[in-house]
Amino acid sequence: MDKPLTIQVNRPGKICENLEDLSKEELLVRIKSLQAHNFQLKNILSKTLNEKQTGISKCQKSFDFTRYNTRHILLKIFYLGWDYQGFAVQENTNDTIEHHLFNALIRTCLIQDRMTSNYHRCGRTDKGVSSFGQVISITIRSRLCEADQDKLEQEMNYCKMLNRVLPKEIRCVSWKPAPKEFSARFDCKSRTYKYFFPLGNLNIQNMKEAAKHFLGAHDFRNFCKMDVGNGVVEFIRNVEKIEIGPVFPEQNLEEYSMFVITIKSGGFLWHQIRCMLGILFLIGQNKESPTVINELLNVKDNPCKPDYNMASEIPLNLYSADYELDVDWQYEEENLRDVVEDLRQMWSFSAIKSNMMRVMIDDLTKELKTSDIKCLSENFIQGVKPKNYMPLMKRQKCASLEKKISHYVKRCRLSINPSEEKESK
Repeated sequence: MDKPLTIQVNRPGKICENLEDLSKEELLVRIKSLQAHNFQLKNILSKTLNEKQTGISKCQKSFDFTRYNTRHILLKIFYLGWDYQGFAVQENTNDTIEHHLFNALIRTCLIQDRMTSNYHRCGRTDKGVSSFGQVISITIRSRLCEADQDKLEQEMNYCKMLNRVLPKEIRCVSWKPAPKEFSARFDCKSRTYKYFFPLGNLNIQNMKEAAKHFLGAHDFRNFCKMDVGNGVVEFIRNVEKIEIGPVFPEQNLEEYSMFVITIKSGGFLWHQIRCMLGILFLIGQNKESPTVINELLNVKDNPCKPDYNMASEIPLNLYSADYELDVDWQYEEENLRDVVEDLRQMWSFSAIKSNMMRVMIDDLTKELKTSDIKCLSENFIQGVKPKNYMPLMKRQKCASLEKKISHYVKRCRLSINPSEEKESK
């Protein structure tokens, strides 16, 4: 009789044995065990997500939407996204801005469901990114008949209703009516992002000189994560504005003074701003010359992106979006006061934490025998930092756009018509 197989369960952190040494039968048992474990984890996750959704809308079963008119509007929302998994809804988590937003819209019976709400978003911010001016377009319930919908002061207080059920880090600030075909995404004329950072010992003048090279229309393939797999093969973007300066101009400048870079464009590529900041911080640390921006924008001579780390997502904020609509944003005084008070409360505790750590830093620094402390901006560059710095243009290069396109075409995941292929070459 064959000896029964036994499987050793590895403790967290313990290295698994070499799978090549296992027999076919042992491997099959291992695979079945992992499949069962994976199935169990999926059930636990599904149960957890469903439990969080149970209170989403008890009124939906009895609420009669046919009794109400609807109207198409823009909603302006801010959120502090540091502890969220991004804006867009995801299958494996409820911890997204969009999930909480639709949860609130359905709980307040302002919409019946997402599919029928004619919904669009201005931008899709990544994990950890915040926004002061995220805008969505949506068809929503109205208390007014169609003929009276210009009487905005008589409309439901949308922002107050939503803020009652939204998490404190997410707030609806204002709204405005829009034509039914109007899209927060496709009708957006420009988007402005802000990136906050401490001065440290950065050479701000060099950063300003370098930033000027970004202005205008350029091919930014060396300043983004190329998303060729999803059909993005055009990388020309027009930067309309880029400025660097102190957050509060009246402050006395020192190492901990906060600066902000403001960037405006009609649209951005995936991780474009964080890649731009990654290079600007290297220039500010005097590791690179401002002229390296021109070299990277010259995709004819430099078609392959050097290997470098982009800046952190935490300081990034989608600050505003511009639209051509004659109607002003509708702010309700009481709601706005509540929103400001919520922000002031959160700022109070954040400021206390910041200053507490600042005092601790100052006291401990006095005990240091040397002053060899890295620049504060180095904390915002992701990835492992080598001991010896290698100039950007001498580093290992990523695959070119043409090679990436060829790769996905061969895998039948991308189809390009002849004119597009000719342009890409």
